[in-house]
Amino acid sequence: MKEEDIRPKHIFDEYLAMTTEDTKAYFGDCDREIINCPACNSRGVFAFHKSGFDYEECPGCMTLFVSPRPIATAFDKYYTEAPSVDYWATTFYKETADARRKLLWKPKAKLVKEVIDRWIDVAKNYSVVDIGGGYGIFAEEIEKLTKKDSIVIEPGPMLANICRQKGITVIEKFLESVIASDLPNGRKVFVSFELFEHLHSPKIFLESLYDAMSSGDLFIFTTLSGTGVDIRALWENSKSVSPPHHLNFLNPKSIPILLDRVGMDTLEITTPGKLDIDIMQNSQDKIEDRFWRSFLALASDEDKVAMQQMIERTRSSSHIMVVCQKP
Repeated sequence: MKEEDIRPKHIFDEYLAMTTEDTKAYFGDCDREIINCPACNSRGVFAFHKSGFDYEECPGCMTLFVSPRPIATAFDKYYTEAPSVDYWATTFYKETADARRKLLWKPKAKLVKEVIDRWIDVAKNYSVVDIGGGYGIFAEEIEKLTKKDSIVIEPGPMLANICRQKGITVIEKFLESVIASDLPNGRKVFVSFELFEHLHSPKIFLESLYDAMSSGDLFIFTTLSGTGVDIRALWENSKSVSPPHHLNFLNPKSIPILLDRVGMDTLEITTPGKLDIDIMQNSQDKIEDRFWRSFLALASDEDKVAMQQMIERTRSSSHIMVVCQKP
C-alpha cells in the first residue's frame, strides 16, 4: 500500500489548502484555554507553532497536543459549517471509497475480528458498535466476518441516512448523549477509528463511553501516535499534524495512563501501520534527520519493506491500535 492509494496528492493537497482558509475563518479570533496533557494531566512544553495553533509536548509521557486550545463551541461551529469539512465528507471520501474499502477497511475488519476472537466468547451473542461510523463501510465489512448485525453511532444526519439505506442500525446521537438503553443487551464491542486525535477532550469522551458500557465490554480504537517515526522525523512538517483536526497525539506509553484514569483496563497496544516509510519518502525534502535522509535515498525497496516491518514490530508506527475493557 502507498500513501497515494488512499490519499491522492491532488485531492489531499486541495483539502489541506481549504483547511488553511477555514482555520483562519473559524479559529482566528476565538477564545482559547490552556490545557494540561490529555493523557497524564501534566503541564506541557512548547514544541512548535503550526497554522495558528501551538503544540506542546508532555515531558513525562511524550504526548503531543494543542494548547492553548480553542473552546469546544468553536469546533462545533467548524465541523457543522466549514467548506473543508464538507469537501472531506463528499469529494475526498467518495473518490477514495473503493481504495479505502480494499486497503483499509477490509484489513481493519479482519484485525478487529481477530481481537474479538482472542478476548470474548464468540459462541455467545455480541454486538459491534461503531462510534462515528461515517459511510458504514467498516460496519459492512465486519458484518461479513462476524455474521452478526452491527450498530453505528453517527450524529450527522446525512451519514446516518446513508447507513440506514445500507440496512445498518443507526443511533443518530453524539456518544455523550447515548445511554445504556439505546444499546442492545449482551456483550458489546465498541470500535472507533481515527477519531481520538480529533477529540476536544479525550478524557470526557472515554468517561461517556465508560458510562454506556457494561462490565466486560471491549473498546477497540485506532489513532495517531505522536512517537511514530514519520511524525517524529517530519514534526511540524508532517501532514498528519493538521490543526484544527488533529489535536491529540498520544502514544503507546501515554494511552494506558489515560485509560487507567477513567477506570479501563488496557489489554493490547500495537502499531500495525504500513505507511510510515512511504510517507517519509514522499516528504523527504522536509526531513532534517541525517539518518532518515540517507536511508530514504539509498535503501533498496526490500530494505524499506524490512524497515517498515521493524517499525510495526517495535510499536514505532504513527498508526496505533488499542484494545481496552471495562472491568
